[in-house]
Amino acid sequence: MALYLHNTLTRERELFEPTVPGKVTMYVCGPTVYNFAHIGNARPPVVFDVLARLLRRNYDLTYVRNITDVDDKINAAAKAEGIDISVLTNRYLDAYLEDMDTLGVLRPDVAPRVTEHMPAIVAMIEALIGCGHAYEADGHVLFAVESYPDYGVLSGRDRDELIAGARVEVAPYKKDPADFVLWKPSPEDLVGWDSPWGRGRPGWHIECSAMAEAHLGRTIDIHGGGQDLVFPHHENEIAQSTCAHGGAPYCRYWIHNGLIHVDSEKMSKSLGNVLLVRELLSEAPGEAIRLGLLTAHYRQPLDWNADVLTDARQKLDRMYGALRTAGVVGELDAADRVEPPATVAAALEDDLNTPRALAELFALARDANRAEDPAERLAAAQSLRSGASLLGLLQDDPDAWFAGGSDDDGIGPADIDALLAQRLALREQRRFAEADEIRDRLAHAGIVIEDGADGVRWRRTR
Repeated sequence: MALYLHNTLTRERELFEPTVPGKVTMYVCGPTVYNFAHIGNARPPVVFDVLARLLRRNYDLTYVRNITDVDDKINAAAKAEGIDISVLTNRYLDAYLEDMDTLGVLRPDVAPRVTEHMPAIVAMIEALIGCGHAYEADGHVLFAVESYPDYGVLSGRDRDELIAGARVEVAPYKKDPADFVLWKPSPEDLVGWDSPWGRGRPGWHIECSAMAEAHLGRTIDIHGGGQDLVFPHHENEIAQSTCAHGGAPYCRYWIHNGLIHVDSEKMSKSLGNVLLVRELLSEAPGEAIRLGLLTAHYRQPLDWNADVLTDARQKLDRMYGALRTAGVVGELDAADRVEPPATVAAALEDDLNTPRALAELFALARDANRAEDPAERLAAAQSLRSGASLLGLLQDDPDAWFAGGSDDDGIGPADIDALLAQRLALREQRRFAEADEIRDRLAHAGIVIEDGADGVRWRRTR
């Protein structure tokens, strides 16, 4: 396996080689659980799920995706409801995991919570103070940016430029405007933990550094997240982790996905264009949303519009149709797996080129449909399904895919089968007009009938 990844740290496409042969450590910034996940929140877990699937083919992977369950936004939301933050965060963590499961995102090996790592966080802050890279001031503990000459190495910009563009809080207790908070005091009406600096709570950046060290060690292979985290979050992680570890490298490969726009505009509450995953799931299956997220290269921005889900469903119809025509039945399990096509694997090994991988899958679907020999058709379909599994696609039973969708119109699968049996009887009696009325009724309900040599099949279009 020759895997190439674009490393944000070096700004180059590099051959991936883990620190320890055969083993890979990967940390991805996870959700801050104070609200439902929107489509932008869903892109990193889907992208890094594909990378994890690819890595597991050849490596022993330990994948960590954290859960931020203490944060100023969490505190404000819990206070507004008059509930403990754990009640709020558990509610939205459950919702997040449910949404990600529906998108086919496999659970990480470890999902550490910030609130469960306070001793590790405090210990890292103490280490930074001890080696002169942090200081206490007015109940806060701050990282001294000037003490780390390589600050800005990830984003590639100088310190003054970074500070000017980051809306850094200027506070009288800071020695330098660029210094960032490691620990801050908590008033009695907010959650807090005892520490050598008084009752308080951690800053955002130190949390990930402490959790990454606790579960993956001092130097990790891959760190992932959205491009919006390059600065200040990931820049600050590098600074504090490198200094706390005596100069040892924090991460060797930094991978960042592009952001999502909605109808070519930035997604924001003020524009009213925030698309929640669970709202989109009322419009389309999770697999269609997943495919939509994979249609653009992960490093590029993705414009989400009304056509994305329609196009994704049509593409999945085409691929599932090839499986069904070839006689593939049931969900994919270990017994069904064949070696993924080299062309699909090669596309993903080229910096997760999912558009190219999808093009290879569509070509396999076309080959399966064109094959005249049943054995050749089945082999092509199995190859298609195996390749799609690297992207987390085509894992469902083909018949279940076409039977899925909304039955809000009151027509369920049993009703459809009964109507088709009635239609068949009418056609045998040459009562074609009445048979066509059944077809039209089903079409009005979003159900397409496909007459073929091997019988009648149906699928939902919504």
